[in-house]
Amino acid sequence: MAELRRDPIVGRWVIVDTDHPSSPEGFEYEQYIPKGAGVCPFCYGNESQTPPEIECFRQPGTAPNTSGWQVRVVSNKFPALQVEGELDRRGLGIYDLSNGIGAHEVLVESPYHMKDISDLLNKEIEDVVRMSCRRSNDLSKDKRFKYIMIFRNYGSAAGASLEHPHTQIVALPMIPKNVAEEISGAKNYFDYRERCIFFFFFMQETQEKDRIIFENKYFISFCPFVSRFPFELWIMPKKHSGYYCQMSEEEIPALASILKDTIARIKKVFVNLSYNYIIHTSPINGDGDVDYYHWHIEFMPKLTRVAGFEWGTGFYIDPTSPELAAQYLKAIKD
Repeated sequence: MAELRRDPIVGRWVIVDTDHPSSPEGFEYEQYIPKGAGVCPFCYGNESQTPPEIECFRQPGTAPNTSGWQVRVVSNKFPALQVEGELDRRGLGIYDLSNGIGAHEVLVESPYHMKDISDLLNKEIEDVVRMSCRRSNDLSKDKRFKYIMIFRNYGSAAGASLEHPHTQIVALPMIPKNVAEEISGAKNYFDYRERCIFFFFFMQETQEKDRIIFENKYFISFCPFVSRFPFELWIMPKKHSGYYCQMSEEEIPALASILKDTIARIKKVFVNLSYNYIIHTSPINGDGDVDYYHWHIEFMPKLTRVAGFEWGTGFYIDPTSPELAAQYLKAIKD
């Protein structure tokens, strides 16, 4: 018989197939095979094909918008939201609306068209993390913005429109519904137990060890007990912190290492896999509270599709239990 598992943060129910679980060989997923650089605006030497760079880690003596860079941030050429203007929130009968104010940036992670995170050196990943925090902190100075969403689409099945690996950073003038529900659930638990619910996640996972994939001094990588998707993974700091960009200099190399290891492991199990990951962090400019929230990264492989049952009920069906998924991932040798 399948199990129904309830997420203690947002109250979401998930159906986990524990009777006839799917092994990695049982998934027929859309494999992502890059076609190659071609004429790619994010590649080395094509800097003139993007909007002007906003910020960049580059070799000393090289000019902006030329070669010589390691990590480069530009405005999205087709932004979902725009910085210029006023929010102007207003009503239209029962509806609320406002101008599409925000920011939409692209962080080009390296000059290499074919290198995913797992293919980069640890130092190169550290630069990606540092740059994402620099941009997040800079955008947070704009008091119109209430949330910074940092996410990554890798592969066509995950929604990536350009092959060259990149991260997107979107500043929003309000807190997204999914984030608000998670924060509200965390606050309710804090009011009841006077501790951050993510602390109890960490304690239970480290005690049971059934779902932990990898850990180091500062972070753990694990398959959450209430996984919505097969082989869903979370990366969570061991030390309580509500904000992604408040990491210490000692934590950044540890995050780079566990991020590289986690992605490398799952790509060895599922060759040419598309995936998304999203950084969940506290809101900014007065709308966050670090006492009861704990930032983390949610990693979602594109192995199944959300269909009518999920859309109609809000339930997710996971054909592989997180305990079994963790066994497969832990078995991967370096």
